[in-house]
Amino acid sequence: MSTAQPRLKRERKRSREIFERAENVLVGGVNSPVRAFKSVGGEPLIIERGSGQYLYDADGNELLDYVCSWGAMILGHANPAISEAIAEQARRGTSFGVTTELELELATLITRAIPFIEKIRFVSSGTEATMSAVRLARGVTKQDFIVKFEGCYHGHADSFLSQAGSGLATLGIAECPGVPAPLAALTLNVPYNNLGAVERVFSQHKGKIAAVIVEPIAANMGVVVPETDFLKGLHEICKKNGALLIVDEVITGFRLRNGSVQDNFGVEADLTTLGKIIGGGVPVAAYGGRAELMDQVAPLGPVYQAGTLAGNPLAMSAGIAALKQLTKPGLYDEITQMAQRLAVGLCAGLAEAGIPGEVNAIGSLATVFFTLGPVKNYANAKRSDTKRYARFFREMLDRGIFLAPSQFEAAFVSAVHTPQDIDRTLAAAHEAFQVISSESAD
Repeated sequence: MSTAQPRLKRERKRSREIFERAENVLVGGVNSPVRAFKSVGGEPLIIERGSGQYLYDADGNELLDYVCSWGAMILGHANPAISEAIAEQARRGTSFGVTTELELELATLITRAIPFIEKIRFVSSGTEATMSAVRLARGVTKQDFIVKFEGCYHGHADSFLSQAGSGLATLGIAECPGVPAPLAALTLNVPYNNLGAVERVFSQHKGKIAAVIVEPIAANMGVVVPETDFLKGLHEICKKNGALLIVDEVITGFRLRNGSVQDNFGVEADLTTLGKIIGGGVPVAAYGGRAELMDQVAPLGPVYQAGTLAGNPLAMSAGIAALKQLTKPGLYDEITQMAQRLAVGLCAGLAEAGIPGEVNAIGSLATVFFTLGPVKNYANAKRSDTKRYARFFREMLDRGIFLAPSQFEAAFVSAVHTPQDIDRTLAAAHEAFQVISSESAD
């Protein structure tokens, strides 16, 4: 392990002053709950700019970034081609409210990379995409119930806010006030990686289930990998019962390969949702699938969905610039190799420090769980020592490494992270684990 990592001076005067003003006009001083750092303690970050693999806060502190805007920035911050595409489009106009050729170009790039998506509809957020996909499934099947998995997060639409991961898991919110009980009752939660539970739910609600929605690799309870044939089994159950399979690839789409991660598992969902990477860091998402299903969406069909900024030209330009770069030969292999080095090194660091823990990783995603035993579902994940994770997070942040401010999120490796970055991160983790181990001994 390399030499001791210098701690940041962490002057936060300007950041602190900005956040104090933000609390007066923004709810909790933030626009998304996990940004408040409630579960990890310390002062929330105020970021001024990003460049490559680095973020710079309002006081000029440099942070090596593994949050990557929650997975969106696979090409790093301020990617030159993406920045130029946005600037050029801004000079032409930022919103028209009617169709542009850019929408066709990005849709073509996506459908070529994911051939089983025959038609696509762009929206502005992952929540819109999953909400719209569920509405379409209900409209097509004429059924009301949906099945989701405990700890999976599909955005903040009412149908998804029970036993959800991401920010709800971080803040310990099991059920969200404001969701009508009759609507919540239409969402059936089952454990991830448990086909038997899915079969039982379908048996109990025979002929009433419109769809199953699933993250192909769970990344909102921390990273949890699907067991062998789990996704195939879901598809078979759906087919047998006349329900649709919705695979939520807002995180995984274009992250592990140039296209859909479903190819890795031999599955082709009826409907797929995408987001994050397809916008190159600008807000955009999409849902798509077989033409016969998508043609039920207005204006061709009766299932209504619309949006003023859907297909926004800035977002389309950024997405096109991003996806064109993801075809580079060997790109994903290089990212995966670095991520594997990181995961293996973190495992070794935990073992050396004598700290119970698991590192779940696949492709460029990883999570350190401070718990004994494998993490295969939400119940396993919730056994994690969140206070210990908070300590780990702060120790890493003090050494200039920015990880997810929640036990129940993923770390992301990008195309601009270097072997030297991985070495530096593992050296910092080694020190952090030693600090945690010594405190436990005391």
